[in-house]
Amino acid sequence: MKPLQYLVEDTDDPDHTPQERAAAASRSTWVSVGVNMMLSVCQILVGLAAKSQGLVADGLHSLSDLVGDFVVLFANRHSQKDADEGHPYGHQRFETAASLVLGVLLLAVGAGMLWSAVGKLESPGAIETVHLSALWVVLGALAAKELLFRYMLSVAKQVKSSMLVANAWHARSDAASSLVVGLGIIGNLAGYPILDPIAALIVGFMVARMGWGFAWDALHDLMDRAVDEQEVQAIRQTLQQTPGVSGVHDVRTRKMGDMIVVDAHLEVDGNISVEAGHDIAVLARHRVLQNHRVINLMTHIDPWRRPDLDHAPSSLADDGQERGGSRR
Repeated sequence: MKPLQYLVEDTDDPDHTPQERAAAASRSTWVSVGVNMMLSVCQILVGLAAKSQGLVADGLHSLSDLVGDFVVLFANRHSQKDADEGHPYGHQRFETAASLVLGVLLLAVGAGMLWSAVGKLESPGAIETVHLSALWVVLGALAAKELLFRYMLSVAKQVKSSMLVANAWHARSDAASSLVVGLGIIGNLAGYPILDPIAALIVGFMVARMGWGFAWDALHDLMDRAVDEQEVQAIRQTLQQTPGVSGVHDVRTRKMGDMIVVDAHLEVDGNISVEAGHDIAVLARHRVLQNHRVINLMTHIDPWRRPDLDHAPSSLADDGQERGGSRR
């Protein structure tokens, strides 16, 4: 599963300031805190009373959501800090770090569920029939979690926050796990007691798998992973269409939270003054920052259709093909 692909189709976000995004994140996360606090207490207590391992596992999943919500609130607060001497590009990677923590949290919770369920399955004779109250609780939890997921994902799409997408899908994983637990409880009540711990086993696998996905994606982002090629081409096109720019090459990107840091080489007329070349670079930077989710653009000016010293002679032909034969 690739949760972040549900973020947005258009990566630009000119309609929301960082303050508005932070406020939306805080508001939706506090709603999640309230829902998960109520669900985790109810599911764990009823699960223990009704002798349902699946419902207890589902309650622990809700509890991990609650902890995750506080992680998101912490990251949301710190990611909005202005750039400083120690963090010249800002603090946006607090969001990525939060996604990593959420992933590790889910992975740990899932592993614990798997361990507990396997222990139960090793002694099938000790599995008891659950009480009907467990089924009503899991059905109510399923409805609450699905509604919470849809609300949080809607907010995440609106303000374009990958951290909120991760937290929304965390809520959806809870909804999916509640469905599996509900089926296990129904099977248990129908005379197949082993289905309840099997449901807990499936939930543990689902949680661990989603946690791995979140952690792996966040780890790559923290290692300066580039954005997708479609977004790189959109940035390249904006640069290419800047007045005075005759060619663009060596466009490199790296993610900074939900923002992007870009490096690019701009080819301009080699006969213009340094000041004129600088003005073109300033205009190109302004256009990119205005039209894309780019936090900073570092430009390097090259003379158009002339060899430059930052490319080895053997690579000039390949560079010329990449730039549509702009070099001779």
